[in-house]
Amino acid sequence: MSQYWSPLLAELSPYVPGEQRSGKRIVKLNTNENPYPPSKQVMQAISDVDGTQLRRYPEPASQNLRDALAKYHDLDSSQVFVGNGSDEVLALAFMAFFTNDQPLVFPAISYSFYPVYCKLYKIPFVAFPMSDDFSIDWLEMPNEVGGIVFPNPNAPTGLSCSLTEIESLLANNPNKVVLVDEAYIDFGAQSATVLIDRYPNLLVTQTFSKGRSLAGMRIGAAFGHEDLIAGLDRVKNSFNSYPLDVVAEAAAIASLNDETYHREHVNKIIASRDWLTKQLEARDFNVLPSAANFIFAAPRHIGAKQLHEHLNSCDILVRYWDKPMLQDWLRISIGSAEELQLLINSIDQTSGLKGDAR
Repeated sequence: MSQYWSPLLAELSPYVPGEQRSGKRIVKLNTNENPYPPSKQVMQAISDVDGTQLRRYPEPASQNLRDALAKYHDLDSSQVFVGNGSDEVLALAFMAFFTNDQPLVFPAISYSFYPVYCKLYKIPFVAFPMSDDFSIDWLEMPNEVGGIVFPNPNAPTGLSCSLTEIESLLANNPNKVVLVDEAYIDFGAQSATVLIDRYPNLLVTQTFSKGRSLAGMRIGAAFGHEDLIAGLDRVKNSFNSYPLDVVAEAAAIASLNDETYHREHVNKIIASRDWLTKQLEARDFNVLPSAANFIFAAPRHIGAKQLHEHLNSCDILVRYWDKPMLQDWLRISIGSAEELQLLINSIDQTSGLKGDAR
């Protein structure tokens, strides 16, 4: 610890992303990246950005992208916010709406950035218990809340909530912001953006990283009542006037304009997810039904930690958490057909091993 660190900095436990090991032989199934490249329209839009655009600051509101997102989601542009990845958008939302005396609540198993943001902004929080089957048990949620946030589909389980559940939360907490983090919405769950006009307390965040193959460009968005969006703008303009660069904005708009490519490759990922699920179930894995671009699976013939170590030794990266409720499970991103076959081949090598299967 540096002598120059503030007390707050010394207390922080930062978010730990999946390992970013690189190399030609690496099969990277630990960070939920899209196995397919962006569309040709996206690459052309990036190529078309010229030197004049690069030497000038971007337009502060990224209005062209807001307009494109509003059209795509059948909203008004005043209901749209964009930022440097959904992580930044979430961070701004936490600062804007949740720094009050009552606790922010979220499921105990959810995106592990949530408690990090709470500690950074000194937001009191309650992580309420999950059901044994990893579904969110809303009856366990405290009665007094300062706000609600959860991923849909959830991470790392891949399970999704229905719009009926979300609407009940909104109706029962009319004076609190309910933030639905839809990072994986493209792969099977229903988006809550259709509820925005009915519920002024709803804020939905999304990303271009997963379904649109633009994780390297850091493009995120939020959708909600214009008062919530104005609040995000107020925080953004107190922090960073230009969160999105011109190249990222051009790529994002081009992606929205190429919906055929987007849907085709999302459907490929869904088909690969179904294939992998069947392959693992045939090998005596317990696999949760996923609405995301990953699966959450528990091997029965070998301990999850031992299988994680075996796959790692084969240069196949998957995600493992040595934590209560999670220690028997692996989160596996949906890669290409070739990558998933290599995964299955490596799992088959463990059939004769005696591990700590639970």
